[in-house]
Amino acid sequence: MHEQELHLLRDALVFLAAAVLVVPLFRYLRSSPVLGYLAAGLLVGPSGLAFIPDPEAVAILAELGIVFLLFAIGLELSLARLTLLRTYVFGLGGSQVLLTGLLVALAALALGVELEPAIVIGGGLALSSTAFVLQLMVERGELASRSGRVGFAILLMQDLAIVPLLALVPLLARPEGSLLAAIGLAAAKAVAAVAVTVLAGRFVLQPLYRVIAGSRSPELFVATTLLVLLGSGYLMQLSGVSMALGAFLAGLLLSGSAYRHQVEADIRPFRGLLLGLFFMSVGMSIDLGLIAALWWQLPLGLVALMLGKALVIAGLCRLFRLPGELALRVGSQLAQGGEFAFVLVGTAMALGVVEPLLGQGVIALVVLTMVATPGVAWLGRLLADRLRGDGEASVVARPGPEAEELSDHVVIAGFGRVGQSVAIALSNLQVPYVGFDASPARVTHCRKHDLSVYYGDASRLEVLETVGLERARAAVITLDDPVQATQVVEALRAFSDRLPIFVRARDLRHSEELHAAGATAVVPETIEASLQLGAIVLGQLGLPADEVTATLDALRADDYSRLTEGIVAAPPRRPEDPA
Repeated sequence: MHEQELHLLRDALVFLAAAVLVVPLFRYLRSSPVLGYLAAGLLVGPSGLAFIPDPEAVAILAELGIVFLLFAIGLELSLARLTLLRTYVFGLGGSQVLLTGLLVALAALALGVELEPAIVIGGGLALSSTAFVLQLMVERGELASRSGRVGFAILLMQDLAIVPLLALVPLLARPEGSLLAAIGLAAAKAVAAVAVTVLAGRFVLQPLYRVIAGSRSPELFVATTLLVLLGSGYLMQLSGVSMALGAFLAGLLLSGSAYRHQVEADIRPFRGLLLGLFFMSVGMSIDLGLIAALWWQLPLGLVALMLGKALVIAGLCRLFRLPGELALRVGSQLAQGGEFAFVLVGTAMALGVVEPLLGQGVIALVVLTMVATPGVAWLGRLLADRLRGDGEASVVARPGPEAEELSDHVVIAGFGRVGQSVAIALSNLQVPYVGFDASPARVTHCRKHDLSVYYGDASRLEVLETVGLERARAAVITLDDPVQATQVVEALRAFSDRLPIFVRARDLRHSEELHAAGATAVVPETIEASLQLGAIVLGQLGLPADEVTATLDALRADDYSRLTEGIVAAPPRRPEDPA
C-alpha cells in the first residue's frame, strides 16, 4: 500500500474513532448529534489535537454529505404536500426567508460588508437547522402538535430556498454584469432545471426504475439510485450549477413515485455517514483563535441574530392569524442558524465571494446559535405558557389554517382523559391529529400543553369537517354521551364508507349499537378495564404470559360474545398438562 493510501486510511480511522467516542457522549447528554460531530471535528482538527491538520483532505467527501442531504429533502417533498401546506410553506415560510435575509444583509452592509458577501450571509443566516429542530421536536413529541406543523412548514420553505441560493453564489463570484442580471440568471437556471428534470423523470427515471425493480436485485437497485443521485449532480456541476442542486432535483423527481420509500431506505446509511463527515469537516475548520479574538463580537451577534430572528418569525406568525403562544414557540425554535449556512458560506469562501476571516466568524456564530437553541426553545415555551395563562385563558380556540390544511391525520371527537391519552400516544409517534371538545376549560388546559385541540361540538359532523375530515386517516370517538357517540358514528359512516372509525363504548350493549351504526372497532371501557385487572391478577399469580394473553384474546373474540353468554373460556391446555 502506498504512503498516500496509508495516509487516507489513517484519516478515515481518525474520523471514525472521533465519531464513535464523541457523538454517543452528546446523545447521552440529550444534545444534538450535529453538535457531537462538530465537536469531534474540532477535536481532531488544526485547532484541537491536529490529528488531521488539513481540512481540505476530506472536502470532497464532506460535499457528498450535502449532496445526499439535498437528495433526501427532494424525496420528502411532493406536489400534494406543498399544496396542502401552501399557506405556511410559501406564505409564512417565504416571507420569513425574504424578510430575515434582507434584515441580516442590511445589518451586514451597515457593518461595512460589501454587497455580494452581505447577500450570501443574509441568505445563509435566514435558514434554520432542519436537522437540529426536527430532532428537538421528535424528542419532545411536538412534531404532530400545532407549533410542530407550522415550524415544519417554515423549515420546508427554507429547504427549498437553498436551491436558488446555491445557484446564486457562483454568479456573485463573477465580476461582470449587474447583480440583478445575476439574480435573474439564477432564477432562469432554476426554472429551466426544474422543467428539464420533470421531463426526465416522466420519460426516463420512472421506466428505468420499473425495469430495475423487475430484476429483483437489491444491489442493482441501490446502484441505480447512486447513479441517478451522483449522475444528476455531476451533470449540474458541468453546467455551472452546484451538485447539491442536481441531487435535490433528482430526489424531487422520485418523490411522487412508487419507489420513493425504498430509495429513501437505501440512501439513509450513506446520508447519515457522509452528513456526519460534513459536520466534522465544519468542526475542523473552526478557528478557536479567531473565536477568542472575537470574544465580545460573537456573543453580541448571537443575541442579535437569535432575538431578531425569533421576533421576525413570531411577528409573521401573528400576521398569519396564529395564536401568540404558538408564535413564541415557533420563533424560539427556529431562531438559530442552520447547516446550510455552512454550505453557502463555505462555497462563497471557496469562490472568493466571502473573505476567509468573515466566513470563519459567520460559521462560528452559527455553531454558537446551535449550542444555545435548547435553552432558547425552553425559554420560548415558558413565555408561551405564561402568555396563554395570563392573556388567553378565556379565549375559546377554534381551528385556524394550520388545522384546515392537515392531511393523513386522525380526528378525535371528545378530548377527555381517553381522548388525551390517544392524542399523546399519536404525538409520540409523530402521527398528526386534531381534537374537539365542548369544554372551554378543558380546551384551554390542553392547549397549555400544546395539544392540538379546539373548541367545538364534536357530535356535529360539520364541526369535524372544518379540519379536513375528507383527508383524515381515521376518526376516534371518545364522547361520554352514548347517544351522541352513536349519532356521530352514523354520520361519519354516511359521510364515508372507507373511513376507519374507532369508538369507546360504555358497555357491551352500547358496543353492539356502535357496531350496528358502522364503527370499525369498539372498545367497551368497563369490560376492558376488568380484563386488564384480571390480566394483572393472573400475572401476579405466576401464570405464564402466553396463557394470560390467550385467555384475554379468547374473551375478546367475536366482540366479547363469551362474556355476554356468561361463559369464561379456559386457557389452552399445554401438552404436558394432565387430561
